[in-house]
Amino acid sequence: MKQHTIARDTSISGIGLHTGRQVTMTFKAAPENHGFKFMRIDLEGQPVIPADVSQVISTNRGTTLSSGGDARVSTVEHTLAALVGLNIDNVLIEIDGPEAPIMDGSSKMMTDALSSAGIVEQECDREYLEITETISFKDDLTGSELIAFPSSKFELTALIDFHSPVLGQQFAALEDITNFKNDIGPARTFVFVHELEQLIHQGLIKGGDLDNAIVIADRVMGEVELESLAKRLEKPSIRVDREGILNTTDLRFKNEPARHKLLDVIGDLALVGKPIKGKIVATKPGHAANVEFAKLLKSFGVEQRKLKRVPKYDVDAKPIMTVADIEAKLPHRHPFLLVDKIVELSDTHVVGIKNVTFTEGFFRGHFPGNPVMPGVLQIEAMAQTGGLLALQNVPEGEHWDTFFLKIDNARFKQFVSPGDTLVIKMELISPIRRGIVHMQATAYVGSKIVSEAELTAQIVKRSHGS
Repeated sequence: MKQHTIARDTSISGIGLHTGRQVTMTFKAAPENHGFKFMRIDLEGQPVIPADVSQVISTNRGTTLSSGGDARVSTVEHTLAALVGLNIDNVLIEIDGPEAPIMDGSSKMMTDALSSAGIVEQECDREYLEITETISFKDDLTGSELIAFPSSKFELTALIDFHSPVLGQQFAALEDITNFKNDIGPARTFVFVHELEQLIHQGLIKGGDLDNAIVIADRVMGEVELESLAKRLEKPSIRVDREGILNTTDLRFKNEPARHKLLDVIGDLALVGKPIKGKIVATKPGHAANVEFAKLLKSFGVEQRKLKRVPKYDVDAKPIMTVADIEAKLPHRHPFLLVDKIVELSDTHVVGIKNVTFTEGFFRGHFPGNPVMPGVLQIEAMAQTGGLLALQNVPEGEHWDTFFLKIDNARFKQFVSPGDTLVIKMELISPIRRGIVHMQATAYVGSKIVSEAELTAQIVKRSHGS
């Protein structure tokens, strides 16, 4: 499937469930590989907040994202669920307040607005997070459990049990995301009466209303308590019109609460950043568990992407650079030259080869009898390979050096031993600016990742006579 965005801008307005503030949210078309991003147009500088699990700062009665300071937006899950449910990939969401509007408590008004705006196909193919093995998360404290299984499509099942005689155990399923708009999108959020007092005390649900949430009376309520609740919600009166439900409208589905929990799972898992191919089974899901599970899925996807991009090393192919060519570029010599040849080189990446032999000097003193290549020397091999990428377009590059400023997120996953062939891939994370080079480094032996890191270097002209 190709990526999709919307054909024209569309806006919705309403109040935030917890802040009670009036807000307008405008969906705008975005280019390929943009993803979902919020822009706080009411703040100075109009900061952008990516819809990514790494930006989550709170899961208290909703999911809140932040890019620092006042640049935050809360209760984003219904909005993100609508986008995923319509197979939209790229949208910029301008918002003039700190919280997405609750509307009727579901995703229905978002899906209606987006559908009316039109959905258009883009040029780039979608990149999926494909679940190839069972991945699970369980919160022993709350009993929440989410499991992902391999599947050729995105499908979900949600099971809820709040030990409520009124609500009981409920089940909801979505076998195909194309059914989201009609089967899941209209399901509204819900709250139990016993939770209202606590939420009001916390300063939440300032925008709560019987029009945007299902209120479940899970215990007997007298007239005095109903009158007090009506006063707090600024309603003339509240009655239990039907068994256990305080509402002026009928339930849209018999299992509407379970369907809404499934909607929340979809919205929170949108923070993975890619459409998912897999079957998700969620038992007693909540925002905190959903977000932790999304972190697991994203980490799995990162590893999966790296393994899919293992360089294909053809030992018979003529190298782009031999060791003699490398010596002409780098100020390193045996025994400290740790790159034997370059087999791929572009403006944004390089692949180098290091043949690890038993005659390496460091093996004599590093774990004698059980030789292992030191991790710091793997990092050095990465640095030398990255230096060739950094210097390839520098005029008279032999008169310049790359000095490394920072090493981040270094991980060593497998031993490197004599006889191994280390395949080192360096990729630019961002364009080179003002001589600063930021690269992702990944080293493989066969199809396994043995080490990885983010390296930042500076290109510096060599001093005269050095």
